Amino acid sequence: MQLLIRKATIVSPGSKHHNKERDILIKNGSIQEIKARITPKGKVEVFEAKGAFVSPGWMDVGAMSGDPGFEYREDLNSLKAAASVGGFTRLAVLPNTDPVIDSKSEVSYLMTQNGKSLVDIHPIGAASVHCEGKDIAEYYDMHSEGAIGFSDGEKPVQHSGLMMRALLYAKSFGGVVLNSPHDASIAPGGQMHEGKVSTSMGLTGLPDLAEHLMLERDLELLRHTESRLHVLNISSKGSLRRIRQAKKSGLDVSASVPALNLLLIDKAVEGFDVMTKVTPPLREEGDRKALLKGLKDGTLDLVSSNHRPLEVEAKNVEFPRAEFGSIGLESCYPVVQTAFEGGLDPEDVFEIFCQRPRNIFGLSVPEIAQGEPAELTIFNCQEEWTLGAGHLLSKSQNTPLIGHSFLGKVLGTIHNGEHFFYQ
Repeated sequence: MQLLIRKATIVSPGSKHHNKERDILIKNGSIQEIKARITPKGKVEVFEAKGAFVSPGWMDVGAMSGDPGFEYREDLNSLKAAASVGGFTRLAVLPNTDPVIDSKSEVSYLMTQNGKSLVDIHPIGAASVHCEGKDIAEYYDMHSEGAIGFSDGEKPVQHSGLMMRALLYAKSFGGVVLNSPHDASIAPGGQMHEGKVSTSMGLTGLPDLAEHLMLERDLELLRHTESRLHVLNISSKGSLRRIRQAKKSGLDVSASVPALNLLLIDKAVEGFDVMTKVTPPLREEGDRKALLKGLKDGTLDLVSSNHRPLEVEAKNVEFPRAEFGSIGLESCYPVVQTAFEGGLDPEDVFEIFCQRPRNIFGLSVPEIAQGEPAELTIFNCQEEWTLGAGHLLSKSQNTPLIGHSFLGKVLGTIHNGEHFFYQ
């Protein structure tokens, strides 16, 4: 089968085609030709991409898969479908499944699903057995089977000794540990960001202090072990300042911010909207603006979808009883583009969604060149549209963004000989 992408502007710094409008002919999953004008022979499917950009396929770090164990929330097919709508061709998924991804057999199960669909899965192995924060997991075995990092995911490692051992174990083979900065002993039972809004609503707050304390601990352990750390999903300007200082001091640290925290603040929770109950919590406008600046200047390495699918019963309850989480794969890029008010240019998109996520795990960026496998994302930076329920291919629909208007849209993804296009 032949596929022709017509008149797309290529975004791939270092390529001879960078910033040039080109036709791209793809056959049997590989790029056959890249020219200003291609007249194909035989039967061909054509996608008109005039005014749009095409980059190497994007990667998300930290999405939650429901498979195995929570397939009623999300199975691998629906997860990959949601990712492809969002422009992602690769996902580094957290280990919080049932069973937990804490041994090579579970890693192998996920790895065997690759090469068969639009999206490849990269397992993140558990930092501790069953993600319980007590005993170290089987790092070397999981690494040899294909795990690209180690984390307890939605359960931040609370035990300092275990976190230190995790960093040392991973260091032995150049691995990276990922941890969400949240000290659970600070304000237990917290429901949202601690501030004026939480006080007015009578809800127990989650202060940014809980994030700062955990981050300070992890950075000191990183300094001691001289290992590698990725800080998952910071949400405050105080954490941003600490990441900036750590990088300046030479620590091997990277960090991500959830897309939703770049767009919404704690005022969105007013009215007890359970869809805005997320972790890390939505904070204040000063935090949001600081995070945008930190992403633009490279202090923050990437944006995470923070994809947390939940069934209706987990959300359709009173606010204090509702579970934390929102889906985010389908909306990640338009949320970021809109948050920047159109100020995120195509090269920024390449850095944030394509290159930096791969750099963290030592993965190569796909090339847009003749003879190379076609792993591509097509997007329009200026298209205005409104997110409807029909745009969501996740099994779960827990998002506060249905009905919101956005600037910037993913138009298609191509990988492993498969493709998806918005009609």
